[in-house]
Amino acid sequence: MSKKLFAVLAASASLLMLCTACGSSEAESSAEETTTAPVTTAATEEAPAETAAPVVAEDVEFEEAVVAGSGDAILAITDGQWYVQYWGTKDDLLTYDAKIAHIDGDGDYTVGVNVGTKGAQFDITGDPANGYTCGGVDFAAIKVFDGTTLYPNMSIEIKEIRVDGKPIEMTAKNYTSSDDGTEMRSNIYNHFVSKFPDDAHTADGAVTGEFGEYSSMIINPDDVASWTTIEVDFTVTGTGDGAPAEGEDGEAAESAAETDAAETDAAETSEAAAG
Repeated sequence: MSKKLFAVLAASASLLMLCTACGSSEAESSAEETTTAPVTTAATEEAPAETAAPVVAEDVEFEEAVVAGSGDAILAITDGQWYVQYWGTKDDLLTYDAKIAHIDGDGDYTVGVNVGTKGAQFDITGDPANGYTCGGVDFAAIKVFDGTTLYPNMSIEIKEIRVDGKPIEMTAKNYTSSDDGTEMRSNIYNHFVSKFPDDAHTADGAVTGEFGEYSSMIINPDDVASWTTIEVDFTVTGTGDGAPAEGEDGEAAESAAETDAAETDAAETSEAAAG
């Protein structure tokens, strides 16, 4: 065999061994790739939090809805978005446990609303314990249903306004006027009014001219930027005799009336006997 042929055969043998070794290495690498377990994060992920069961209305004991009737005074009010309101109906968001006052003569009264009730919180947020608070006030007034018919000479004087239990400053005095032909009203914050109504008055007489000492806006809206409760104390005059007050005063008035009637009957009997 010539050296040239031997060299060719030797080179071919070396190349064959090299290719065999490469093929073996690639096969082993491929086997390792296919037999290695894939990496997963399922075991390390946190389990999803349990979703709380929705509150069912039947499971909550809501406060009473307060509906105003003839002779009742309410705090008619809307929040800054005209979303949370009270107009004296059962469908208002602030109807639950609303504080109304039945006007039965001259005297002191209080009206108010509370968005912190379970009913209002549930209707607004779906959670009776949410802690929702109202933002701002765009309208507020004391209204007396059928006030112009029952007490045409009625005057309302607002004494104090409390937001979340704390008195706020009154920047002007309130006046009284009719509303919608039947209701008697005293505005607290009403920026829709630009002048005094024709029948605007106080206990001292008619109110005319430009807004100044008296106004339809008697509070600073910044003082009611956020609130849960609002209460208003006021005094009513000009109702006439009215009905006797409840309690001891009413009982005393009734007793006095009975005594007067008895004395009158006795006097008439004496006169008849003398005649």
